[in-house]
Amino acid sequence: MGYGHVYQGRYKSFPIETDEYFYHVVRYVEANPLRANLVASPADWHWAWHWGSLWRRERGDQAARGWLSDWPLPIPRNWLGVVASVQPTEQLEQVRRSVVRGQPYGGMTWTERTAAALGLESTLRARGRPRKVE
Repeated sequence: MGYGHVYQGRYKSFPIETDEYFYHVVRYVEANPLRANLVASPADWHWAWHWGSLWRRERGDQAARGWLSDWPLPIPRNWLGVVASVQPTEQLEQVRRSVVRGQPYGGMTWTERTAAALGLESTLRARGRPRKVE
């Protein structure tokens, strides 16, 4: 891994509860160009997107795919379709919260228990100073 402004804030890490939640996170990452309206569908990736994992896996040659690590789970057969479909708003918000805050990602009970076990309780609280109660 490198250092400097190119890498600052790029890499995130947080606990994920189950396989299903893992797929939510990967879908979130690979659908970024779609949500940003940079492409109409995952199949529309052009040369500029050769840095994306989805393009590398779907259209890249052996060398391009060599940059990718194996997933800990099998890639679903219809993955391109899954990425192309709209991700539920609540799911997007929960993944974003985990990315931004380092909050464990999963069901509420598991998230709270895991945050407590790993000393991540602050990731569950609202940011900033608590409002003064009058």
